Amino acid sequence: MAEENHRTPAAVVFDALGLDYERAFADSTARRASLDWLLERLTPGSRVLDVGSGTGRPTAQTLAGAGHRVLGIDVSPVMVDLAARQVPGAEFRLADIRRASLAEASFDAVCAYFSLLQMSRAEQAAVVAKLARAVRPGGLVALATVPLDVEDVQGVFMGQPIRLTSFGAEAFTGLVTGAGLTVLAEQHSRFTPRLPEATPEPQLFVHARRPAQPPADR
Repeated sequence: MAEENHRTPAAVVFDALGLDYERAFADSTARRASLDWLLERLTPGSRVLDVGSGTGRPTAQTLAGAGHRVLGIDVSPVMVDLAARQVPGAEFRLADIRRASLAEASFDAVCAYFSLLQMSRAEQAAVVAKLARAVRPGGLVALATVPLDVEDVQGVFMGQPIRLTSFGAEAFTGLVTGAGLTVLAEQHSRFTPRLPEATPEPQLFVHARRPAQPPADR
């Protein structure tokens, strides 16, 4: 995967946030539960892709600490540097998942926690389809989003201006199945970031598997 040399809007936001993002969001019990779900099903030494790896904690740290081979990718140079220093047991690369080249069936699992929200709906669909192809048959995919039916809405996130696009819960799950994945579980939760005057936000975790065999022709 070629290193990205330009700063996307998401890179600008997360370069500015740095460790503040980890402090605000890392203690989500729903994300921990999602990671536990993966750990219970991965065989020892699995190869896992962490899309939007941020500071490396808790996702890459948890997976690498369990003995898995983790590759984290992120568009933010600041985040990649922080992750490499905080989680030396994993590998991190500066890359934009929309443009990154992923070999077919090259990972045992992929996780993408809240890393699609600054992409258009078409880009999100394309990325989920790319991740579905990147896991081996029988491999696992864990995704998380904020399940709101909004498109290209201007907002402020931790003091940074952003443009947010998302899907409602049913539409997001449909996106996952439309990529050829089998949804195994959904977890709806509400999480309050550790921020002044923060309010609870909805979260949706979708756990899926790439079918071991392609569907038979009808």
